[in-house]
Amino acid sequence: MTQVPFKQVDVFTAKPFYGNPVAVVIGAEALDTAQMQRIAHWTNLSETTFLLAPTQPGADYRLRIFTPHQELPFAGHPTIGSAHAALEGGFVKARNGRLRQECGVGVLDLTLEERRIYVRAPQPKVSPAVVPLFGTSQALRVDVGPVWIVVDLGEAADVDNLTPDMTAIAELSDSMRASGVTVFGRTGKADAPIHVRSFAPSHGIPEDPVCGSGNISVAAFLRETGLLKEFGPLYTARQGMQVGRDGRVAVRVSAEAIEIGGETVTCVDGTLRVG
Repeated sequence: MTQVPFKQVDVFTAKPFYGNPVAVVIGAEALDTAQMQRIAHWTNLSETTFLLAPTQPGADYRLRIFTPHQELPFAGHPTIGSAHAALEGGFVKARNGRLRQECGVGVLDLTLEERRIYVRAPQPKVSPAVVPLFGTSQALRVDVGPVWIVVDLGEAADVDNLTPDMTAIAELSDSMRASGVTVFGRTGKADAPIHVRSFAPSHGIPEDPVCGSGNISVAAFLRETGLLKEFGPLYTARQGMQVGRDGRVAVRVSAEAIEIGGETVTCVDGTLRVG
């Protein structure tokens, strides 16, 4: 029986049970890929991660990320939550408020600023998308490791009132080789001007409570279309109300990079036993 430290971290919130949880297995060298995937299927969270020793020069640790159905090269909230777990569990130490994470898309830079952890996202690859499922709404396909079909629904009320057809979204996602669909709308509120929802039924995640890569993709959409001027280079997005959460994602956008950040809190701290 193998025993490894295990944490469940709520991300994009300082209040337990209001963000997006990620399960983090700390020091997972004894586990093989099949065991990791089985654990991710068992936790039944949108993502489960495994902290490992780095293999790339300059990286502080390596992270493997799994949905209940498959491994991902990158994901936002698992990156931030796993960094929190790695620091809290003594698996790594920050250097001058910085960490470097190795994952499937390469080595990424993270920074610790007050109560938030930020990650500099992989460079998005943006292409046109025609999405009849959402009528005439503007859409783009955005690849940040996970691939999202991003749809501008206009107003936050339209996002709130959306009743997603999961079968149709799964078929659309599969046809466009995407993880799922992320929609957004304008709230008219200064503290959180954008409301976001993300759906990935093909990955076993009907609605992701607070999606980091989805919010990165929205930022890429805004930058690509010129809509970023409505919100400015620094803004906060809200997500999760429809599934009983209240997440807040801090977003920073420049011509060179997109960063997302958020607060984190540990909700479960213990040991995982693997036979």
